[in-house]
Amino acid sequence: MISRVFVFCVVMVASSCAQTFETLASFDSTDCSFPTDALVQAFDGTLYGTTVDGGTYSCGTAFKISPDGTLKTVHSFNGNDGCQVIPGLIQGEDGNFYGASATGIGGTCESGYGTVFKMTSQGIVSVLYDFCTQASGSTGEFPYATLVQGFDGNFYGTTQEGGTGPCPVGGCGTIFKITSEGTLTTLHSFDGPDGYILYSSLVEADDGNFYGTTSAGGASYYYGYGTVFKITPQGVLTTLYSFCSTLNCADGSYPYAGLVQDSHGMFYGTTEYGGTGSCSLGCGTVFRITKEGVLTTLHSFDGTDGEAPYSKLALGSDGNLYGTTSAGGFYNWGTIFEITPSGVLTTLHTFSQTDGSLPIGGLTQATNGLFYGLTAGGGTSTACSGGGCGTAYRLSVGLGPFVTTQPTSGEAGAHVIILGNQLTGATSVTFNGAVADFKVISSTAIVTKVPSGATSGEVTVSSPTGALKSNIPFHVEP
Repeated sequence: MISRVFVFCVVMVASSCAQTFETLASFDSTDCSFPTDALVQAFDGTLYGTTVDGGTYSCGTAFKISPDGTLKTVHSFNGNDGCQVIPGLIQGEDGNFYGASATGIGGTCESGYGTVFKMTSQGIVSVLYDFCTQASGSTGEFPYATLVQGFDGNFYGTTQEGGTGPCPVGGCGTIFKITSEGTLTTLHSFDGPDGYILYSSLVEADDGNFYGTTSAGGASYYYGYGTVFKITPQGVLTTLYSFCSTLNCADGSYPYAGLVQDSHGMFYGTTEYGGTGSCSLGCGTVFRITKEGVLTTLHSFDGTDGEAPYSKLALGSDGNLYGTTSAGGFYNWGTIFEITPSGVLTTLHTFSQTDGSLPIGGLTQATNGLFYGLTAGGGTSTACSGGGCGTAYRLSVGLGPFVTTQPTSGEAGAHVIILGNQLTGATSVTFNGAVADFKVISSTAIVTKVPSGATSGEVTVSSPTGALKSNIPFHVEP
């Protein structure tokens, strides 16, 4: 149920009151509490997420929320199938959801080193992998990041610690690949000089490689504050950039979140600290980096426009980037911001505790054009200590509907699911102008195949009410 509405007017040429913030739901400890990662839009148009705490066993939950704010717990984790579900969910090409828990399942570990799991849309969870099954955490410990499904259909992820590296925290962290049946392969164990302590998810770029960040290590090793890296699907890792050895470096420090790639092949990310802002450790930055490792600081936060950007940026359908800061703003409970690829930043919303605090999960743009997000604290519930159990919210910035594809890459003949809204009357589907056969399976999903002769570019769905274009180009593999 929508509880609060805020409307903001931005003074710009030909602008209007186009930004609307709405609190959709306040979490409480009986259903779920403390959501910490981004939502994912499912094939049926609803949004799915996870919580660290709450539920029947106080181990966290998986939940779904409709675009208008109807919240339902889908699964309560019990420790034997995972606990502290910090990472978010993704929906695989098979329609099931895949995720990881930071802890859970005992084995030979005191409280468990975490799991990778599969969940049906009805909430039935199957554990695919228990990190406790390997002695000394050799395959990794504590998967904190959301999985990503690669072009090859396998899932890729990271662990905060573990592996065979020499770091004193119990391994420097790993990158792994896992099949939908649960066969896990460790692709890389970090060693410190190439980074350690991973909280971020990977992104598969248009070149078929994966890119990501570590929050510590690098050229200064123990005194380093993170790296940006590239890794091939075979596990060959290259360090692209090492942040400097003090927390308040001008180029940023502690890149907690992962990267996002735009249609021009550039990557964008955030650092939690550093920059030129007046905070004692720096207020954090937004940066751009090339595939070759050339980094440009686009913006240094100063506290008034936000502080400590903790989450991954979202690429909007207008080509701009949208994100959140976990602190700063007028009430010091965090902000929502928009930043152009050239670095012009606009604060869109300042949180006020009752509408949410600690927005550390980031934003998701649904195919209706609206942005949806979660806060780890705040809201109207009094069930959690520290001021609320968290909220779900949405933000309109005046962007229209679009379609998105899953996957975003494939060869001729490959099956593709197109997600959108009001697709029932679709009359044609084209891949960069090449006409494709298709079948409408619901008002929010179309099944199609990449047509022969198609080239990389926009996917367009035509209907009597107009044409919907994909928010990112579809890459046709040779």
